[in-house]
Amino acid sequence: MKLGWRIAALHNGLRDATAYPIEFIIEFLSAAIAPAAIQWVLWYAMFKIGGAQTIAGMDYHSMIHYTLVSILFTQIRGGDHDFELAEMIRSGQLSNYLLRPVGVVEFVYLRGLGPKLFISSFCILLGIVIGFVSGMSPLRILGSMLLALIGNSIHYQISASLSAVSFLWEEAYSVLMVKNMLVSLLSGELIPLNLFPASYQWIWKSTPFYLYVFGPAQYALGHWSDAQFFQQVLIGGFWLLIGWGLIRISWGLGIRRYLSLGG
Repeated sequence: MKLGWRIAALHNGLRDATAYPIEFIIEFLSAAIAPAAIQWVLWYAMFKIGGAQTIAGMDYHSMIHYTLVSILFTQIRGGDHDFELAEMIRSGQLSNYLLRPVGVVEFVYLRGLGPKLFISSFCILLGIVIGFVSGMSPLRILGSMLLALIGNSIHYQISASLSAVSFLWEEAYSVLMVKNMLVSLLSGELIPLNLFPASYQWIWKSTPFYLYVFGPAQYALGHWSDAQFFQQVLIGGFWLLIGWGLIRISWGLGIRRYLSLGG
């Protein structure tokens, strides 16, 4: 029964993703072009106008390559599932999902995984095309996408754990917004993380956020060896276990306090 619900949830997500592929592609491009354009303007101002030769060991072309490659992973790292879970708790709609023979956190993730798998497939094809032009290995693109999908799972686990704050506080959205801002900075979505001063790099290294964008981009660009890649996969597995434990604790405590007063 539980397996049937899992397959149905994933199938619904894939159906929604493939029903309107043009909309997904347009959404992907629009979400990717704006940040990339902002970064290009920043790098152009620093290197071409400001006259900088290198910053943290990266020249202008390295920055542009990082920006282009990071686009492949920024669209995979997350979604609005944490806000969806928080709204279920706030409105009382969670009761409808508690009757199903599968955990609500797992169900929402599998339902949202379909579009991410569709986007991942599109990013792999785009990455292979970029790889042929810039000399990147297709195998590294595939490995980087695997690391990005592991990061997507970790991101959801942390987000789902934080959404359990809604059991205690009706307006828990602010917590999720702060989390999103931190993730944007510490994942490498906004800037390469090696631009952090050496004395502050322990901040992003002590979180799993760098596995979302910066890590996959480093491996795709050839800055990480295969040994470093497998080491990061193991680290990702360790964080998956931590995330699983956080969900068990936060939702286990939250369900005890849950009162279905909504519609």
